[in-house]
Amino acid sequence: MKNLILLFAFSFILSAAYAQEEVNDEAVRYQQQRMVFQQWNQGDFKPGKGFLDTNPYYWLVWGLFDPNYHKTDLRPLSPTGPQTQRLALVGAMNSTDSKYKLHSDTVRNTALSEIANQSGLLSDADPLWLLYYKQQLNPVINDSMVSIMAGLSPQVSAKLVSEGLYGWYKNELDMLKERIQGARTTNMDRGSRIMSYYRFLNEYRRLSGVWAIRTSSAQMTLNMTSQQLQLQTGKTTVPDWTPNSDVQIANKVLQNAQY
Repeated sequence: MKNLILLFAFSFILSAAYAQEEVNDEAVRYQQQRMVFQQWNQGDFKPGKGFLDTNPYYWLVWGLFDPNYHKTDLRPLSPTGPQTQRLALVGAMNSTDSKYKLHSDTVRNTALSEIANQSGLLSDADPLWLLYYKQQLNPVINDSMVSIMAGLSPQVSAKLVSEGLYGWYKNELDMLKERIQGARTTNMDRGSRIMSYYRFLNEYRRLSGVWAIRTSSAQMTLNMTSQQLQLQTGKTTVPDWTPNSDVQIANKVLQNAQY
């Protein structure tokens, strides 16, 4: 009984081994190649029409259902295949994406340039401000009593303060300073900002001219007051006068005159 069971098992294994025999069907192999990479070859078309189109297998497989099947190129990588079309579409989309990216980068760079030109946060880095207007408007931006009264005698300074001229000038400088700071911090076009600096500089020059006239007038007033006191106290000596004194003075003026 044991030997009989072993014989049946060996027979089953042997039959299973023969059942795994490789099948080499040319029609299937050619069809697989045609569906993937290889261009259709009419000579490899299986089953063919045969002599005088009398092959019954052809008519059973292709002729009655789809006679034009073998004329159609189904390769994905053929010139009109789906894979070629997909790759062409991917290339077109990549080209479109590149154009969109270039456009967005251009818009971005333009936006950054506009921000740099208009932002008040970057106004201190403007070359024209650093090279010219910052130095010219520095007496306004960093105004103080020491800078305003620089070069004036204590008597003139005291007179300007007592008469309110210093307070007036300091107030004008402070208002101009606020306007300059506003132009530097407000978002505006660079050209408009520079024109604001130009107007502020002209206003400061006119204001400093008025201040120079006031300080000169104060010094002249002090000198005249001092001379009057000297005359009143008799401390001024009057030189001897003769009729020829006026003639000598006139001749001296004519000699020193420049034409």
